[in-house]
Amino acid sequence: MLRFIKKHGRVISKAAMLVAVVIVVCLCTAGTASATQATTAAQETATAAGSNNNLINFSVAAGDGSDMASVLQMLLVLTIISLAPSILMLLTSFTRIVIVLHFTRAALGVQTIPPNQVLIGLSIFLTFFVMSPTFTQVYDSAIKPLSNNEITVEQAFDAGVKPMRAFMLKQVSTKDLDTFLNIAGTEAGSIENEDDIPLNVLIPAFIISELRIAFIIGFLIYIPFIVIDMVVSSVLMSMGMMMLPPTTISMPFKILLFVMADGWNLVIGNLMQTFS
Repeated sequence: MLRFIKKHGRVISKAAMLVAVVIVVCLCTAGTASATQATTAAQETATAAGSNNNLINFSVAAGDGSDMASVLQMLLVLTIISLAPSILMLLTSFTRIVIVLHFTRAALGVQTIPPNQVLIGLSIFLTFFVMSPTFTQVYDSAIKPLSNNEITVEQAFDAGVKPMRAFMLKQVSTKDLDTFLNIAGTEAGSIENEDDIPLNVLIPAFIISELRIAFIIGFLIYIPFIVIDMVVSSVLMSMGMMMLPPTTISMPFKILLFVMADGWNLVIGNLMQTFS
């Protein structure tokens, strides 16, 4: 028997696979047929019940393209909701605040203290502090009337954009606006006032301006700590301790200077005044 199996093993395996395929096809066909019969019986039952009781009615509508449009609209709404936090952070003071706080931590030489969660949380609360007047105007002029069905969605969008536009125009640099207007190919003389500036020009110009201001503030924060590093390096070189890393000695002095000068109060206080 073993010799027969070894001799005709391939034939037996092929036959077994063929039988298995036939069985699977038969089961699928039977399942499809039974499902079709069950569906037909359910439809007949629903039709009979609908003739006796009009409370329940089942109907199948033919696809005419409206269903696909609804699906695409829902997909667009979900995409906007998922991108809303990032968009909101870029259109507010969050970018400047979080970059300055990270520069401060890097200048101190401590890589993980405070942790990223603390810096981001502090940046979010400071953003709400700076943007609270703007958010209040958006709520009063757009969200509240829309929730009361007093205005349409388009009117709510136009009313909500105005306070955000006013904030961005107050912080944006004229140089950045001119740069993006030239890139967009805007004709000279077509922009008569600030309201004529399109959002696709104002938003990237505002982000670039925020990055520039944040890097300038970060450079100013670095200066006193660089002086401490240079002094410590000179002292170590004069003592012949060239193998000792200067950062190991300078870090406690930088932390001491930052604490004695009330660094967090100075940095955050002056940073908040840049938005006024």
